[in-house]
Amino acid sequence: MTAIADRPSARRSGPAGAEPGAVAAVRRATERARGHLLGLQDPAGWWKGELATNVTMDAEDLLLREFLGIRQAAESWAAARWIRSQQREDGTWGTFHGGPPELSTTVEAYVALKLCGDAPDAPHMKLAADWIVANGGVERARVFTRIWLALFGLWDWERLPVMPPELVYLPPQVPLNIYDWACWARQTVVPLTVVSHFRPSRPLAFGIDELRTGADDPPLSPALSTAGFFQRADKLLHRYERLRFKPMRKAALKRAVEWIVARQEADGCWGGIQPPWVYSIMALHLMGFSLDHPVIRAGLDGLEDFLVWEETPQGPVRRLEACQSPVWDTALALVALTDAGVAGDDPAVVRAADWLLNEEITVRGDWAVRRPDLAPGGWAFEFQNDGYPDTDDTAEVVIALHRASRRGAARDEDAEPVEPARLAALDGAIERGVQWMAGMQCKDGGWGAFDADNTRYLINKLPFCDFGAVIDPPSADVTAHIVEAMAIRGRAHDPRALRGVRWLLDHQEKDGSWFGRWGANHVYGTGAVVPALVEAGVAKDHPAVRRAAAWLIEHQNADGGWGEDLRSYVDPSWIGRGESTASQTAWALLALLAAQEPGEHPRARAVREAADRGVAYLAETQRADGTWNEDLFTGTGFPGDFYINYHLYRLVFPLTALGRYLADRLVESP
Repeated sequence: MTAIADRPSARRSGPAGAEPGAVAAVRRATERARGHLLGLQDPAGWWKGELATNVTMDAEDLLLREFLGIRQAAESWAAARWIRSQQREDGTWGTFHGGPPELSTTVEAYVALKLCGDAPDAPHMKLAADWIVANGGVERARVFTRIWLALFGLWDWERLPVMPPELVYLPPQVPLNIYDWACWARQTVVPLTVVSHFRPSRPLAFGIDELRTGADDPPLSPALSTAGFFQRADKLLHRYERLRFKPMRKAALKRAVEWIVARQEADGCWGGIQPPWVYSIMALHLMGFSLDHPVIRAGLDGLEDFLVWEETPQGPVRRLEACQSPVWDTALALVALTDAGVAGDDPAVVRAADWLLNEEITVRGDWAVRRPDLAPGGWAFEFQNDGYPDTDDTAEVVIALHRASRRGAARDEDAEPVEPARLAALDGAIERGVQWMAGMQCKDGGWGAFDADNTRYLINKLPFCDFGAVIDPPSADVTAHIVEAMAIRGRAHDPRALRGVRWLLDHQEKDGSWFGRWGANHVYGTGAVVPALVEAGVAKDHPAVRRAAAWLIEHQNADGGWGEDLRSYVDPSWIGRGESTASQTAWALLALLAAQEPGEHPRARAVREAADRGVAYLAETQRADGTWNEDLFTGTGFPGDFYINYHLYRLVFPLTALGRYLADRLVESP
């Protein structure tokens, strides 16, 4: 975002809704947070906070190692300790801290603990089993969970949807081809078609009859419905699978393997995320790749870098990150530090910018299927994911590198550019990034994260698709970040940016908020969109901005903070409601600070007072070491199904908000 201090309001003197003592407290909080963040930087220049999810990552990691015959006792005990530590009093596991029980997560955790030797009559296991049966049993678990059970003879492959390897032959123009799937789903589906072909069963020494209800599969949907059509088509595919001769199968398996191997990254991962990683390893193993094959070896070695070990009073625990976010975290940290007064030529900023420059992706990936004439030039989320840069990370990196191209701090009006050679390198990367992300705009004017026009909603009706998002349509938060990045680079009047603004205005919710795809939820979406609109030239008294500010004020908690429970994705009564968190409070503040109008009329005072209360909440709840406690999850993987606790969110977003607040409330105080 363009430096707030570049605006006239940043240079006013005297209090603007906050007493000098309160501003001094905010300044102290900012200094503590800034110092803490600087202390977390890796010598190479990057930041990376832990990316915490739920215990399915750990359960599936144990099951993968059991499937491959490489599971070790010490790692099993450490993983089991972690899984047990996350069990709740009712015997269940959830998908986020404080969230409701979740059936499939509980099934996978139970099976993993039983694999590690926990007795089914142990109190914690009995509690879990009773709850599972009372809530439908394994018969009502999601498809992915039942696939894991089928791998070990605990579920019948005949009762799972068929995903034939021949899918890889469908051209991009034909519905349901692999490029109709979102990149994360595509990379998962292709290896699963191989696994589905083999239908492996490697029986365990135990069964799970105690988790069964004996219920039949749900009845078919009406024949004339889309879901009913696909269900009946799946029955035909099952008949096809029973044929001894399938003329294209051998060639399809070969092509699927070639597709998988071509997409392995330098660190051994696939897509930098757990699902395609584990299924690709299994698929290649089933195709005859030995555990010592370089591709498999690299994949298994890479997983070790995603493990987090921790000592506890009960013994060591071990958990697996579903993904890692160094590019995203580093870009957000740079924005936060420069908002908090760190100059663009500060050594920490220089190191981070240099590291980001080296992470630029200059090769084509799957995105080029829909944009064959677009030159590469984006950034990915992870250390290694050259095949799948995303527009959201690219926008945030563009903003961060723009900040690093100035000698002074973000709010210094007269900051000069850095030395010419360095400026040329920064500008070159920034411009390539802008051109790439702008070229990924969808037909309707918005942006998805990884692909352009990945909007074939028909794919959601497949019987296989009962978990997570499987397409990548435009979202308000991603579109906002791109519009904001283009605006700070002087492209606010670019037709693509203008179409993005129009898309955002057209997709505002009736209540004045915006839906947040990659963060929780309407607070995140609104916190992204309002600063982008204002940066792009939308007036602060525009009805859309005013309605958004009013929505945020209406949903501020009594303690001055903001929170939104992740249940808001499935239950509208939770929208804008939840326990206050540091990161969500910061998102709301970013919107209110951008929406702040001058003057003392009632609307301006209401926004100012809400912002004052918000920063007071941050100052009062800050820990002595400069960061904040935040057990609640505020990141989104798949709305409704998979959520994330980014450990760095609790620091970078509050620091950004505090820095911008100080720029808007600048006073001469001791």
